[in-house]
Amino acid sequence: MQDIEPHFRWRDFYQAEHDSKSPFFGREYSEFEFTNQIYNYLIHPQWDDFGSNTLYVKLLFTEYNEGYAIIELIGEWNDAINNDVMLLKREVAEILLAEGINKFILIGENVLNFHVSDDCYYEEWFQDVEDGWIVALNFQDHVLDEFRRNNIDYYLNFGGDLDAVNWRKFTPAQLYIHVLDIISKRLN
Repeated sequence: MQDIEPHFRWRDFYQAEHDSKSPFFGREYSEFEFTNQIYNYLIHPQWDDFGSNTLYVKLLFTEYNEGYAIIELIGEWNDAINNDVMLLKREVAEILLAEGINKFILIGENVLNFHVSDDCYYEEWFQDVEDGWIVALNFQDHVLDEFRRNNIDYYLNFGGDLDAVNWRKFTPAQLYIHVLDIISKRLN
């Protein structure tokens, strides 16, 4: 797992550690010192800790004028033990919401498992975005199945075209426009 690095090709566009509005402002990273881990597996030092023992994130891009953020995740999303959705909402999403972000693109191809507790924080986050949305992009099938079984699909948009987006070929703005197009068609 230490070889799975957050997407780095957008660093010319945005670096969360240099954004004073970001929850990760001022962070410093090592390329050589591996301190974070998921269970017994060390992870790449570029991933950001937000309080979970099993889930880490990377705020890849934020566009305040358009009101969207792109967040990559790695690990096990465990609401049953760690209440990861509460931590993600409180420590990341709420800070961005306060800065006008109401559209979230969550990239989850490196989320290995999902364990549900209840849906109250998903509902709260969904209500907080008001006219916006939360998209789960490229999550693994078994994770999406758990989302569906536990009615998380009421709060997160996923499935269909969102499960096969080759997001790395886009710039952040192009990805946003692509996802917005998909979501707009669903809402109409």
